[in-house]
Amino acid sequence: MDVNSAINLGQQALTMVLLLASPILILSLIVGLLVSIFQATTQIQEATLSFVPKIVVTFISLVLFGHWMITTVVNFTENLFLNIDKFIK
Repeated sequence: MDVNSAINLGQQALTMVLLLASPILILSLIVGLLVSIFQATTQIQEATLSFVPKIVVTFISLVLFGHWMITTVVNFTENLFLNIDKFIK
């Protein structure tokens, strides 16, 4: 495995991580922003009010995007295993 192959493989892995984490992070960010705006307008500064909705949205997004995430990881792993002979050289 030469340096370019290693860099390419690392780049693909990092792209995969960003692709898989983005739906959950984006939804959590949107909910956190909405809760912060609500807290600022009502002046309610309760810690659980900002924590619980983000956890609920995270679990819901895992349920919604879980199948896609598993399928994407399995396809990436299958591709790695099928091309392992190219990486060992």
